[in-house]
Amino acid sequence: MGTIRSRISGTGRALPERVLTNFDLEKMVDTSDEWITTRTGIRERRVSEEGEYLSPFAAQASRLAMEAAGIGAEDLDLIIVATVTPDQPIPSTACFVQDLLGAKRAACFDMQAGCSGFIYGLSIADRFLSSGTMRHALVIGGELLSKYVDWKDRSTCVIFADGVGAVILSAEEGNRGILSTLLYADGSMADFITLPGGGSRVPPSHEMIDGNLHTIKMRGNETFKVAVRSLESVCRKGIDRAGLVPDDVRWFVPHQANTRIIKALGGRLGWPDERIYLNIDRIGNTSSASIPIALDELVRSGRVEKDDILLFAAFGAGLTWGSATVRW
Repeated sequence: MGTIRSRISGTGRALPERVLTNFDLEKMVDTSDEWITTRTGIRERRVSEEGEYLSPFAAQASRLAMEAAGIGAEDLDLIIVATVTPDQPIPSTACFVQDLLGAKRAACFDMQAGCSGFIYGLSIADRFLSSGTMRHALVIGGELLSKYVDWKDRSTCVIFADGVGAVILSAEEGNRGILSTLLYADGSMADFITLPGGGSRVPPSHEMIDGNLHTIKMRGNETFKVAVRSLESVCRKGIDRAGLVPDDVRWFVPHQANTRIIKALGGRLGWPDERIYLNIDRIGNTSSASIPIALDELVRSGRVEKDDILLFAAFGAGLTWGSATVRW
């Protein structure tokens, strides 16, 4: 028997219909289209409506991924939802998704690694599949971050957005699939990106709401500096672990955090802009959803060919970061 790898056999995405432009934000907070575009690269983003929640979007993206993979819900062995904005604290959003899909055989759980969540989920699912214990896994990265931003804080409300991306991983023999994954974290920098309230440390209360502790806080400048350095390292190590060199990478699909970070990283690794997939100008920063949303766009555009090398990399709250190298 040859090597069993986890191949991405299907992708899907789901986005809210409402588009919020920079010009809309100019009327809501002290900012401007020029300020947002120059610092982040974002021109518009998708925002969910009141009453909308994560699991229906996740199920929609998952159905598209399953259709692309040619499998049914009964074929799923595992469902992982990477998110920091679950439907509710108990039970996991993955269980709600399982019920919506009718995937009764699948083991289900949520996991939280901030913007790196999709890569963490991919790595965990890969371990199950490559061991031979499972055949098909659904990995979802999904966020409705607009529910948790302070719409008076221009450092966060102009960045974060809503959306879901999903992939099917299928265990197959051969050289196509996930070649390497690397995961890192440094909890000493936990306060760089944080949502203080709502947990056991600061339980839900009127005081928590009055103190605005139920919204995301971010130290952007410090995060930017650490991100570029950490991402360059994890990209180089991930490529090397796969037995490749940076020039082998056909498509770099990064977490869509900030155009300046992504361009700086591409420059350090010698990749021209045409090998870096960006959609942050249209989609914004959807945290754990950004890589699978971007991947689905890229795949459905017909620009990914068999045996292309793809590199995913992300950096987020925790702080966490990681990479995944894939042969398509």
